Amino acid sequence: MIESVKDRVVRIVAEQALLAPSDVSLDQTLEDLSIDSMALVEAIFAIEEEFDITVPFNANEPDKSEFDISSVATIVAAVEALIAEQKD
Repeated sequence: MIESVKDRVVRIVAEQALLAPSDVSLDQTLEDLSIDSMALVEAIFAIEEEFDITVPFNANEPDKSEFDISSVATIVAAVEALIAEQKD
């Protein structure tokens, strides 16, 4: 069975939060999950590797980037958008 983008992102975020994927919900923020800046960087690298995409350098500055990291759901949406852009 092929994992969806959502499931793969949740798995990566959960790994950085040291949680089971089932303990991560889409409405949670990285702060809710106790993901600090170092874990965020690791998560972004893992996402880039998992999906063969490049996350904008300023992803940690939401007002300057289209890659929104304000919640798990917005990260999923941003990854899906980058994947779609890559296919164009």
